[in-house]
Amino acid sequence: ELGYYLESLMSHILTFPTLFSGGYVANSLAIMTDALHMLTDLSGIILTLLALWLSAKSPTKRFTFGFHRLEVLSAIISVLLVYILMAFLLYEAVQRTIHMDYEINGDIMLITAAVGVAVNLIMGFLLNQSGHLHSHSHSHRHSHIPQSNSPNTAHSSSHGHSSLAVRAAFVHALGDLVQSIGVLVAAYIIRFKPEYKIADPICTYVFSILVILTTVRILCDTGVIILEGVPRHLNVDRIKEDLMKIEDVYSIEDLNVWSLTAGKTTAIVHLQLVPGSSSKWEEVQSKARQLLLNTFGMYKCSVQLQSYKQEISKTCASCQSSSA
Repeated sequence: ELGYYLESLMSHILTFPTLFSGGYVANSLAIMTDALHMLTDLSGIILTLLALWLSAKSPTKRFTFGFHRLEVLSAIISVLLVYILMAFLLYEAVQRTIHMDYEINGDIMLITAAVGVAVNLIMGFLLNQSGHLHSHSHSHRHSHIPQSNSPNTAHSSSHGHSSLAVRAAFVHALGDLVQSIGVLVAAYIIRFKPEYKIADPICTYVFSILVILTTVRILCDTGVIILEGVPRHLNVDRIKEDLMKIEDVYSIEDLNVWSLTAGKTTAIVHLQLVPGSSSKWEEVQSKARQLLLNTFGMYKCSVQLQSYKQEISKTCASCQSSSA
């Protein structure tokens, strides 16, 4: 899907300045907010390309995990930039709503809004074509993808993941198209009914909410990654249950699951073998790794094993002295 992402990147790079400058010349906050929403899409495309590039980079002696977290850092910076611009537009919208001392060039606003609708129609068409072509080309591969609804079942086919990504992008493009049509309707109203120019700041309020809804999920996901939390699609209790089903596993001493970045989950597990089964450690380790990598879709995993050690209750020195 690299070709699609590059085409989409060029389209957004060419369209964003057009919308933003057109909104500035027309003195329309609605157009500039629409451009701001497009900026969030542009950031997402850049982050996707960054992730593809980073996945090919080899770890170094200083960064032994590689540079995957750069994607997370870039996402936070992009969202903060969008929020700063949105706060400025919302402030201007409030001022216009209160004072109503502004004029909007209806002709330029109408033309710019029409350009935004045209771009979103083209993007929706390209995404639809890309999805159909991809589905047709790899239909034999998709038949092997598990259809389980369990969140802990990993889809091992990267083609299936890419197809889902294109479909999700198509749905998002439809949302962008609806927003652009809303701007076009507001531009039409302002062009022929200038006394209803309040439609411009109203659009800014509505579209700002859409921008927040679009970016809150990004902030939540990046927060979980930075705090090294368990990804939302995995259940630690389920992983432990499946590990305990492996023959000759007596207990799970420790299990850590976290994400290097979106879609790249890492796990470290410390297993204790049942008494007298130390000679089977290679088989147990192989089964545990297969479970983590194939069933739960881990990017990397480390399985540590130890022989059975009976727990001995220890009484602290202060308790012994007090009882004496």
